[in-house]
Amino acid sequence: QVQLVESGGGLVQAGGSLRLSCAASGRTIWNDVMGWFRQAPGKEREFVAAIDPSGGGTYYADSVKGRFLISRDNARKTVYLQMNSLKPEDTAVYFCAADTKRAYPHALIAGYDYWGQGTQVTVSS
Repeated sequence: QVQLVESGGGLVQAGGSLRLSCAASGRTIWNDVMGWFRQAPGKEREFVAAIDPSGGGTYYADSVKGRFLISRDNARKTVYLQMNSLKPEDTAVYFCAADTKRAYPHALIAGYDYWGQGTQVTVSS
């Protein structure tokens, strides 16, 4: 099993930046696809970004492409989400997740086996 803990959320003004971290414990995540998702109040959870086990392949939602960057440090068992040019519509609880079965980044929520508890990101206008 793997435990995932997100951190780095907070309150930021529109146009600002935040860097989220997702720390894994319990076992290595070297072979896992890692993803970031978000859920705004009253809305369904949605895909944000994903990265393959090596870190060489990434996939982004159209809404964040060019503004967010996903990366990973397998030695530290940590995945990052650098969020730039933040908009009020980016306000949500952000979750990281691990897919232990696939080797390619993807947006399928049901394909991720482990989830963190989430970290709140609030962007003020």
